[in-house]
Amino acid sequence: MSRLLLLIFASAALAGDLRSDLRYLSSDSLQGRLSLTPGSEKAIHWIAAEFKKAGVKTSLQTVPLWEFRPNREAGFLKIEQGSKEEIFRAPDASGQYPEKIDLTAPVIFAGFGITAPELGYDDYQPIDAKGKIVVVFDHEPQEDDPHSIFNGRGNTRYATIRVKALNAQAHGAIAVLLAPEPNRKHLTNQERIAKIGSATQRNTKIPSEAIIGDELHIPYMNISDAVTAKLLGKPGELQSKIDTKLAPASCDLPGATVSVHMENSAAKRNHSANVLGLLEGSDPQLKAETIVISAHFDHDGADGKRIWHGADDNGSGTVGVVELARRFSAAATRPKRSILFVVFAAEERGLLGSYYYVQHPLRPLASTRAVINFDMIGRNETPSRQTDGVIDIAPDTSNELNLIGTNYSRDYRQTVEQANQQVGLKLNYKWDQEASLNIFFRSDQFPFTLCGIPAIWWFTGFHPDYHQTTDTVEKINFSKMQNILKLAYLSAEQFANEPNWPRMNTNKRE
Repeated sequence: MSRLLLLIFASAALAGDLRSDLRYLSSDSLQGRLSLTPGSEKAIHWIAAEFKKAGVKTSLQTVPLWEFRPNREAGFLKIEQGSKEEIFRAPDASGQYPEKIDLTAPVIFAGFGITAPELGYDDYQPIDAKGKIVVVFDHEPQEDDPHSIFNGRGNTRYATIRVKALNAQAHGAIAVLLAPEPNRKHLTNQERIAKIGSATQRNTKIPSEAIIGDELHIPYMNISDAVTAKLLGKPGELQSKIDTKLAPASCDLPGATVSVHMENSAAKRNHSANVLGLLEGSDPQLKAETIVISAHFDHDGADGKRIWHGADDNGSGTVGVVELARRFSAAATRPKRSILFVVFAAEERGLLGSYYYVQHPLRPLASTRAVINFDMIGRNETPSRQTDGVIDIAPDTSNELNLIGTNYSRDYRQTVEQANQQVGLKLNYKWDQEASLNIFFRSDQFPFTLCGIPAIWWFTGFHPDYHQTTDTVEKINFSKMQNILKLAYLSAEQFANEPNWPRMNTNKRE
């Protein structure tokens, strides 16, 4: 990096630009940028306009979406065992799907629902799930064992429900029942979500969304401990058997039939857009390869007079991507590989923009070499309802940056650490060794990881304003943001120019 660029990243003028951009994105006029609202459209048009001003080739990728409101009162799960029949409704059995679902089929237990050939583990090996509804435990085996092949006490990609549902679908299942692990030492997903402000404070529930034509097309339903026990008898013993031997305990459930019913009070087709800016590389051969720098622009909208401004989440990441597009475009020397700046739609609704992108990439995923994903890069991490009793937060995080997912690519981590010698941030990897909050799955780098691309979430951490109306621009640490952008520039420059790009690990945790 030239001395001039180093001075720009440290300048008061840049801090002023970041503040001005973020003040607009988190202003009342954008009404919290809820997906598929006018505020979201304003954000899309602003990002596109700034990309064009920066001089990168700008385009909008239409993301076709279902918008729907699940009718929780009408949904149910019916279990028939012999002559006995029992019906469960929310909160014991709940799910959502953009179209009406009525399914009845035999039910089968598929352990944790994992097929991991590189680990020598397959919950489906002993069973035939074709045409059946499968019951699977949430998370992964041996989660309390620091020596587990499933990333010790952290998560691997196999722990998320989307991967479990895709695996069930690949084995011919027609639906999935996701059961909380009976021997868990953490909150269930429903309990975790209930601690997030916008999930509990709204007068009107935010509509659900789903990708039209998504590769995942079978439904899943969350079930409670009581329903799990009704289906499995002694689920705790089954989990203990798996954890002790690290071997499947999957089995048929003779005589058990399950009916799944889900419907919506409203559903309609709509669309949002991913905003893309391409800076073509300078090398005749290497320009066909791509470095992605990404964020998401949507947040939680408004409810009456209350606005979820989303300055940190994720206005900070959005303006960070825009600023890097300006800096790379203005640089005297263009990088050898191409850089694709992407700001994704509908992340808060389930990473929908990024899942859509990896299913319909602008540039081939096989030649996408690395992803820098910004999601909340503007604050100091402080204790909050999210983290209380879960993980220790340092007393002073004013110079700290969390990197999430580097256990999948030592090369990526090495490049960032080398670049950081010029910046001096404190890099923290603690979230890769924590499983209860599902951090690894919760931002737009994850769909790229599933495609075998080194993709890391750059994250300054949770704070009491997370998903609250109080996440406002006045609380942003702009000097810290400048250092993060400097580090990202140096890292992306290295990814784009070095002969060897970062690789995914070839060890058992890949």
